Amino acid sequence: MAREGLGLRWSRWLHRARLGVRRSAVDYFRGDASDWAGLAAVALTIPALAWTTVLMPEWCPPSALALPILAGGLLLRPASLLLLYAASAVALVAESAALGPYREGPARVTPGSVLVVTAVALTGLIIAQFRARVGVPWRRGHTMLFDLRERIRVQSRLPRLPGGWHAEMALRPAGGQSFSGDFVVATRTSGGRVLEAVLTDVSGKGMDAASRSLLLSGAFGGLLGSLPPHAFLGAANGYLLRQNWEEGFATSVHLVLDLESGDYELLSAGHLPGVQLHAGTGRWEEKSAEGPLLGVYDGAEFHGVKGTLRSGDVLMLFTDGLVETSDRDITEGMDRLMGEADRFVATGFRGSAWRLIEAVAKDVNDDRALLVVCRD
Repeated sequence: MAREGLGLRWSRWLHRARLGVRRSAVDYFRGDASDWAGLAAVALTIPALAWTTVLMPEWCPPSALALPILAGGLLLRPASLLLLYAASAVALVAESAALGPYREGPARVTPGSVLVVTAVALTGLIIAQFRARVGVPWRRGHTMLFDLRERIRVQSRLPRLPGGWHAEMALRPAGGQSFSGDFVVATRTSGGRVLEAVLTDVSGKGMDAASRSLLLSGAFGGLLGSLPPHAFLGAANGYLLRQNWEEGFATSVHLVLDLESGDYELLSAGHLPGVQLHAGTGRWEEKSAEGPLLGVYDGAEFHGVKGTLRSGDVLMLFTDGLVETSDRDITEGMDRLMGEADRFVATGFRGSAWRLIEAVAKDVNDDRALLVVCRD
């Protein structure tokens, strides 16, 4: 009995220890753990710098204390940062007492040195308070946006298509940023026989539309393939209405393509028409479906337009940033896009999406997206 009691207590202790280690690890990676270790490491540099300043003021001026203060602003919480500032102030006083009045020669603690250190301290405190308010931990904060961008890219990948088909998408955000208000979600449904792809343009551009674009891309990715094709835009419209955004509308075009027959249907929510190249005639045809913007009013109806992709045919879907600028209307921009696309007829459209954006709208300050689907 005694052995059983001892074993039970030992197992409970191990369980509590395991839970404690797990919580500590989670807190560390979330940034909720104590930052005393970081404070101690940064604070130790302050007396080292002060001592060096007293011994070699020409090589280590008093304003060098701005370096640990800046590091603390990037690493520590505001409360810990105040302790670091107190230590820096004590170091400045000690340096001033050891070096003497600044009027007696160079490399003294001058009013300018105090102003530099104070300005850096205020900047670090503002950064720390903003980081604490946002809730981004310094240990992982520098990787969060990168990870977010990569998740968006993975989510925008087109599924692998069977032989005889090729599809590619190119996306270029406004201003060379990493996040865009345009996005594509795609999947294969009906046992892989049907390709469904949705190209969406969220109101706004660049970082202003990035957060809404991220939320919508996740929601649309969940809806796509879970609903009948004709119900998708209606569900997407209802989702936007429930967000109650001040600038919450979006345009979207939904492609439903039968990969066996080549028959397709485009359903549009206020989006630009697609264009199809008929290989037999070499002519481009606009494919314009009818439907209101997403997020404007409830009960909207979306009516599709049908077509067929035969051997050599190409279908292009794009956002307005690719064909519309302040000095060029949409019709002229679409004509230019189709003219540039004619150059790929002889060589094939593989790798054409990115090159078409480069040729048509390289320096446009707007989000640009292009989806190309072709039948070999």
